[in-house]
Amino acid sequence: MDEYKNPYKLYVAVTADYTPEGVILPVSFVWENGVRYTVDKIMDIRHAASLKAGGAGVRYACIVKGKPTYLFLEDDRWFMERKGS
Repeated sequence: MDEYKNPYKLYVAVTADYTPEGVILPVSFVWENGVRYTVDKIMDIRHAASLKAGGAGVRYACIVKGKPTYLFLEDDRWFMERKGS
């Protein structure tokens, strides 16, 4: 499948838990360097667009290693925003 490539959009592997109510909660993700990071805390979950990386879906505002970051669930794929220069 050939799709639009955005240098700021990185699809990642995510391990997630599912609550009895059906809420999906990311637990960890694997960055492009192969390192697995644990999601320390989920601050907010809402439908939102990524203006930097393009795409929209469920946005998870998370704390990872003490820093805020976003994980997006777009249809059935997870992505994150790469840092820009």
